[in-house]
Amino acid sequence: MQVNVLLFPGVTQLDLTGPYEVLARVPGATVSLVSSSLDPVTSDRGLVLTPTATFASAGACDIFVVPGGPGADDLLTQAPWIEFIASQAARASYVMGICTGSLLLGAAGLLRGKRASCHWTAREFLPAFGALRDDARVCVDGHLLTSGGVTSGIDMALQAVALMRDEDTARQIQLQIEYDPQPPFPGGTPETSPPHIVQRCLEAGKARYPIRAAAVAQAAEQLAHRAAGDVAGGR
Repeated sequence: MQVNVLLFPGVTQLDLTGPYEVLARVPGATVSLVSSSLDPVTSDRGLVLTPTATFASAGACDIFVVPGGPGADDLLTQAPWIEFIASQAARASYVMGICTGSLLLGAAGLLRGKRASCHWTAREFLPAFGALRDDARVCVDGHLLTSGGVTSGIDMALQAVALMRDEDTARQIQLQIEYDPQPPFPGGTPETSPPHIVQRCLEAGKARYPIRAAAVAQAAEQLAHRAAGDVAGGR
């Protein structure tokens, strides 16, 4: 089983490493970190990660994983990245988007008419790509799996293993990594967190919001133009 995980500057590392830890434990799985080059990539919090394959060298995969992070906003309008995402997803048996990685799937035209989730601060942007917004922590629509923010990628990866293999394999991996979340405080979602904590999160992301909104608007416009071109060309 070949798993290709997209790696880009400004990625949120747990978006990537959470699913990686789960999927790499599936018997027979090979996981590649794919980027535009083999140069080291720095996450949004300064962790340096090394790609193992490039757009040119990466082959088709059974599972294609797209994490999120602030860097995802920068990729929304970059054609080489969006084209690679679309190409990989077209040949994969399962496609997974974590956090704002779901927006990248949307920019690649993969969310039209699909239920999809995303980080809670970015779910409002999903309909711009024709998606049906779903606020679930993990959303499964056919071969498309999307999730909320960061830690939810672990839940989604375990769900994917159950779908691709069987529940016992997923349960074994869950036990191997001792995944039994017991957070020290109530919360973790805007619905279960105190209002002042929600407001603090929104304030912390205030500078990012207009950047993301502008990138989504431009990416949605580019997607519409591509779709119109496909119709005109009879595709």
